[in-house]
Order: sequence, then C-alpha cells, then structure tokens
Amino acid sequence: MQPSVEESVNTRTRKSPQQREEEILRATVKLISQRGYNGISLRDVASEVGMTQQGVLHYVGNKAGLAAMVMKEFYDPTSMPGDFLASGLPGSDRDAPHFPAYLRYVVRENAKRRDLVQMFAILQAESIDPDHPAHDYFEHRPAIIWQTLSNYQWKLPPQIGTWENFKPLHRMALEAMDGIQLRWLRSDPIDLYDEWIAFERILFPSPVWDNYR
Repeated sequence: MQPSVEESVNTRTRKSPQQREEEILRATVKLISQRGYNGISLRDVASEVGMTQQGVLHYVGNKAGLAAMVMKEFYDPTSMPGDFLASGLPGSDRDAPHFPAYLRYVVRENAKRRDLVQMFAILQAESIDPDHPAHDYFEHRPAIIWQTLSNYQWKLPPQIGTWENFKPLHRMALEAMDGIQLRWLRSDPIDLYDEWIAFERILFPSPVWDNYR
C-alpha cells in the first residue's frame, strides 16, 4: 500500500539550517570555481541545491553575501595554526612551532581541497576591481593573517631576529604559495607539495634555517 501524499510530506526528512547552509556554500564554491563570481547568479545557486531563490536569500542576504560566506566560513577556518599545533607533525611543538613546517601543513591541506583553492584564486583575481564584493576582504587579508600568526611563539633562527623582522619573508612565502597554486590548477598540473618543497629550500635556506624548518 502506497503512503498518502500527506504521509510522505510528514515523514520526509527535513534538513537543518546548518545542512542547508553547507549545501549553499558547496554549490557556491563549485559555481565560482567554474565561472567566477561575476558569472553566477543567486538563481544558479538555488538551482544547484534545489531551493528557491528566496530560500537562498534567507541564508545569504544577497549575492554579495555568498562571497563573504564561502571565504569566512568555508575557506578561512581550515589550515589554522591551532590545527597544525594539534596535528603532531614535525615542527608542531606548541611551545616553539616551526613556521616552515606550518606552511608545509597548509600546502598538504590545500592539496586536498582543489575546488576551494580554485575558487580562492578566481575571487582573488576578480577582486582587483574595487567594486567587487570581495575587494575589501582580499585587501585586508594579509594584515589579518599576520595578526593571527602573531599570536603564536614561532621558533625563528637567531639571524632572523624578532617576529617583526620576519614580516617581509612571510609576505614573500604567501605570494610564492599563491603562484605555485595557480600552476597546480592548470590543465597540466604539477605536484603541489613537491613544488612547494623546492621553493622552501630557497625561502628558508641552509644553514640559517637548519633545525628551524
């Protein structure tokens, strides 16, 4: 005997707001990585997750909210220093963590989330336009990252001196990582981790960084 329509509706599993939001975020990541932020609409996202456009608006407020949500709630919370310190990997000693070891950890994690890295790269390029909703995010992101990292007692070589002295090298390391990731996203990909190790030897050379990587 087939259940009535009323019974089917009553027994249908309802998704929680958290599940719906995650579906929206994943759909947004997929679409932006394929078409860019400027190439998608709220209707596209709604169609991807099987919701109405009004339903998506309930979670994101407006289209600009999509970019903010995927970066702040889906991309940024991963690969944080605290995650590295809890990993037990070499160099993750809480009292004196090694910064190059942390960057290797970030590269490993990024290698597992290609779609997010591709979305990040596309948004970063698009947001050069001051009118792009992610412009301010990327404009201030380096300073925010630096401030976050400054809360940890990184073990640096004596030749480097203070954490503040390390700031230019930190900037170059992040810029190198961005460039390597772009090559990795090409149709003829490289091995992301192996390529980073080659750059690490240049950024953090011997003998200065021996025992500090």
